[in-house]
Amino acid sequence: MKKLLYILFSLVILAGCEPKIDELSPNQGSADFSRFVSVGNSLTAGFSDGALYYSAQNNSFPKLLAQQFQMTGGGAFVQPVVTSEFGVEFPGSMPRLILGYSTSCAGTSLGPIPDIGPRDPVAPVGYLVNNLGIPGAKSFHLLAPGYAMLNPYYARFATSATNMVIQEIPPLNPTFFSLWLGNNDVLGYATSGGVGDTITGLPTFGYAMGAVVQSLVGAGTKGVIANLPDITSAPFFTTIPYNGLVLNDSLANMVNNAMSLFQLPFVYHAGPNPFLVADPTSPHPYFKVRQMQPGELVLLTVPQDSMKCYGMGLISRLTLTPWPIPTQFVLTQDEINNIETAIAGYNQIISGLAQTHGLALVDMNARMKTLAGGIIWDGIKMNAQFVTGGVFGLDGIHPNSRGYALITNYFIESINAEYGSTVPYVDITKYPGVLFP
Repeated sequence: MKKLLYILFSLVILAGCEPKIDELSPNQGSADFSRFVSVGNSLTAGFSDGALYYSAQNNSFPKLLAQQFQMTGGGAFVQPVVTSEFGVEFPGSMPRLILGYSTSCAGTSLGPIPDIGPRDPVAPVGYLVNNLGIPGAKSFHLLAPGYAMLNPYYARFATSATNMVIQEIPPLNPTFFSLWLGNNDVLGYATSGGVGDTITGLPTFGYAMGAVVQSLVGAGTKGVIANLPDITSAPFFTTIPYNGLVLNDSLANMVNNAMSLFQLPFVYHAGPNPFLVADPTSPHPYFKVRQMQPGELVLLTVPQDSMKCYGMGLISRLTLTPWPIPTQFVLTQDEINNIETAIAGYNQIISGLAQTHGLALVDMNARMKTLAGGIIWDGIKMNAQFVTGGVFGLDGIHPNSRGYALITNYFIESINAEYGSTVPYVDITKYPGVLFP
């Protein structure tokens, strides 16, 4: 009995020693969240898993941010609602990706597959919206008259077919805004292996971003602007290693004999080996190939069935000749340097605009670097790995709902620091990562 009383007494003492955290009441500080407008691209729209679909859009970071603002007097936040869970349908678009099973020569495996079903048509929504996130938009696109005729996502909520995007802002009379723009100014170049698009020059980017910010700040309107992460740290670029060609002793010997026959100076061994990639500068008269180098990146869009089943990246099983990965599926070190140089220049411009106009700045570049090493938020471990990392969707570029909740908290942290507000954080445990079948 004495022992039981001693244990109970000890528990009471320990309970009394637990730290007490005084929760601050939600407060807007020096900001005014009553009319919140968000401007950006697919990351602002809520794009995920290769599509803009209902549940992802409903968990876009501006929508989540607006919900938290409402605790401090924020008003309604209207999005150009997508009703389908499969996405929006227009020429060249794809439905959302889900995690499912597919079969190839390598057997049955779990991976991203299209989720086939009815998608929303491209049609005007017929009402003003606060979320001006436009998938595919580059910085200077927001200054282009008639951009709705080129971008079907913008066409859904454009108030005029001849409008510039920035002309949508004044009728909304924002008291606070978020701006996250510029990823697409370099993303198309990166996702096409440096051959399918160009990087926006710094003068053009600077002029466009300056004009967009000027259209938002109005008569002292406050806001938050985010810089750009190193996009090559996303799973789209990091999932397939440059030396993902794994051979045993027997295969390595066979490949070495073949390379000798082809008069190619490449040596293979048991274990991981670099893939062969196309190289038009190769001195070989017939086979314009080389081995990948450490630091180079294979893109997630590479035809993986061709690699697993037919020898792409080494020797074709049909022609028995070298079969390199085409250049559009690879980023060389020079191309990576071009991307990193552009992002560094863009972020200097963004930082300067934040300082000039007294805006909160979200350092997404630093956040992405931290995420790559792994973080814990609300007790959940997350990193930048594909599928299992908990942050990115199945296209390897855009966040999933949990990732958008995390991004929302990054925005809140910067807003609270700049304006003395106490906007509550989002509970990210309420938002799903990649769903397994």
